[in-house]
Order: sequence, then C-alpha cells, then structure tokens
Amino acid sequence: MKISKLFRDFFDSEKAGGLILLGCTIISLLLANSAWGDSYVGFWHRHVDFSFGAIRLDYSIEHWVNDGLMAIFFLMVGLEIERELYIGELKNIKVASLPIAAAIGGMLLPALIHFLFNAGTAEQSGFGIPMATDIAFALGMMALLGKRVPFALKIYLTALAIIDDLGAILVIAIFYSGGVSWPYLLSALGIFIGLFAMGKFLKVRKLVFYLVPGVVMWYCMLQSGVHATITGVLLAFAIPFGGKGPDSPSYRLQHYLHKPVAFFILPIFALANTGLILTEGWENELSSHNSLGIMLGLVIGKPLGILLFSVLLIKLKWGSLPPGIKLKHLFGAGILGGIGFTMSIFIANLAFNDAHTIQFSKISILAGSAVAAIVGLLWLRFTLKRKY
Repeated sequence: MKISKLFRDFFDSEKAGGLILLGCTIISLLLANSAWGDSYVGFWHRHVDFSFGAIRLDYSIEHWVNDGLMAIFFLMVGLEIERELYIGELKNIKVASLPIAAAIGGMLLPALIHFLFNAGTAEQSGFGIPMATDIAFALGMMALLGKRVPFALKIYLTALAIIDDLGAILVIAIFYSGGVSWPYLLSALGIFIGLFAMGKFLKVRKLVFYLVPGVVMWYCMLQSGVHATITGVLLAFAIPFGGKGPDSPSYRLQHYLHKPVAFFILPIFALANTGLILTEGWENELSSHNSLGIMLGLVIGKPLGILLFSVLLIKLKWGSLPPGIKLKHLFGAGILGGIGFTMSIFIANLAFNDAHTIQFSKISILAGSAVAAIVGLLWLRFTLKRKY
C-alpha cells in the first residue's frame, strides 16, 4: 500500500502528540489538586487585553486558548479533511463509504444515549459531548501496540476520526453558537468567499494572502456569535490544494502546522481545560444522568454505533472491509474511538454555562476516555496477531 509522506508525518505527529496530551492531563490534574491548586486554576482565568481602538480583545487566558489557539487546531483539521477529499481515503467513495458510515454511527448512537438520559433537563444540551473522537489520543493509544496493528487499520481509524471531526464541527456550528450578529457573520462569510475566489479563479498561491485576511475573518466570527474556531475550517477550504507536495499551498501549511499543533497547541489546551479540583464526594457526581450519558455514550455508544453501521453497510454491499481487517478489529478501533478528550471537552465548554456542570462533564469525559483507551488496547492486543 502506497502511503503519502504527508500522511506518515501526520500519523507520527498525532501518535506522539497523544502521549504528550496524556502527560499534560496528568500534570494538570496533579497541580489543580495540590497546594498550588487555586493559583494554577486562577492563572488560566487571568485576563489578557489586546484591545486597541474599537477592537475589543480582552479575554481570559483560557478563552484565548479555546477561541484563539484552537482556531489553528481547527485549521489543521480542515486542511486534513481537504487532503483526504482530494488524494486520501475520502477521494474514492467506495473506499470512503466504510469509515463514513462508521463515523455516522459513532456519532448518532452516543448522542442518542446521552439524550435518553437527559431529555427534558438542563443537561440535554450536552448530547454533542460523547459524539467526538480525539484523533491524537486514539492514534497515540493504537501506537502503543506497535507493529501488531495493520497500517490499513490505522488509516481506517484516521479517516473515521477525521469524518468525526467534521461532524463535530457541524454540530458546533449548528447547535452551539450563541445569538448571531449578522453584520459580523456576513463580514466573515464575505472574507471567506473572497479568499475562496482568490484561490479558485486568480490562482493566488502565497499563504500570506490567505492568513492575514484569515485573522480578520477570525475576529469577525468571534464577534458574530458563531464559534470563532469555525474560521479555521473555512480558511482551510479557501486555501487551494492544487499542485503536488511543496507546490500545494494547502500541503505546505499542513506540513508547517503538524508539530506546533501536536506539541504546543493541544498540550496547552489540555493544561488549560483539565485543571479540575476534585472536591470531597466528587465520585458521586459520576452517577448523575449527565455523567452517565457522557461515559456510556463514549464507552458503549461509540463502538456499537461504529460496528452496527459498518455491518449494515457491508450487508447492503455498499462497502467492504479493508484487506486483512476483520469486524473484530473494527470494533477494537471503535472502542478507541470512544476517547473523546479534545473535542468532547471543547463541546462541554460550549454546551453549558454552569461551572459545576462543565467541571463534572470534563471529569466524566476523562473517566470515559480512560476506560475506552484501556479496553480498546486490551481488545486489540488479543485480537491482532503479533508481528515479529
């Protein structure tokens, strides 16, 4: 199987980044529950003001991370989706049909489980939390199995997680945006259309002509009520993919962003969002309907949704298993798909306004993701043949 260098770079950075994320999460939890806990948590709530003139940019450090740095993460996600559509697994609809169906099942069933637990309550809006897969963590855990894992299974999980990210982006845009300021939103969309036309018809290749207006588009989106990180995805699709290797602006930017996203942005996000102070009796909150919906959605809903939709697609003869891969292997990848982390935490911040609910949603995400990681590793450990 011919694998592009860009995919190998992407996989290598993501699997290493996943292990770094794990380390940052542990450090953050330890610091938050140490003698320095209040100072550590308070640091992320300090405001940093970059306002000038009529431009208001006064936000907490946590807000800058979640709305600013994460826009770059979403730009990376958008570029990867674009790559997959042009030259990757999603180019051929027959090949792409299996991870697409699996991703849809892996989003719908977890959302349904959470909804059934929380319908009619204030926590109902958290249905999107267990829908997401953290590609860095999932690939990082799979990498622990070494050469035992067929490359086709790694590609399948990557494609599934990328489609999952696209689904999460749509959920954020549709369900988790505030009151819309139309002048700002139309300004942001106008910039996007202009950039898209510039790449499509004028064939502009220099990245600076996209990135500078992209910052203005980010500010307009930030003020519009639609979540600012959506700017990253729009900008990714405005940047032309045409050309091979370094001749492609999209390829160049994705290559530049690999390491900063994996080794700086996502670890900072983990540190900023997992500083959870565990008060006495915190474990009792894990039996709340919201927590159960999140954990069961991730641990049970994800793998079952992925498996059921995959089986349905194969039975209808609309798709087929990759060579050398069996359904039990897909189920194992589906269990690892229950590692929500980055996207799940991100959506939890958007779904609720109450700090207490957000905190215990994050604890539930960490608990569910930990179970999914351990069970997924054990399942694949015993179902994949060892290669020497």
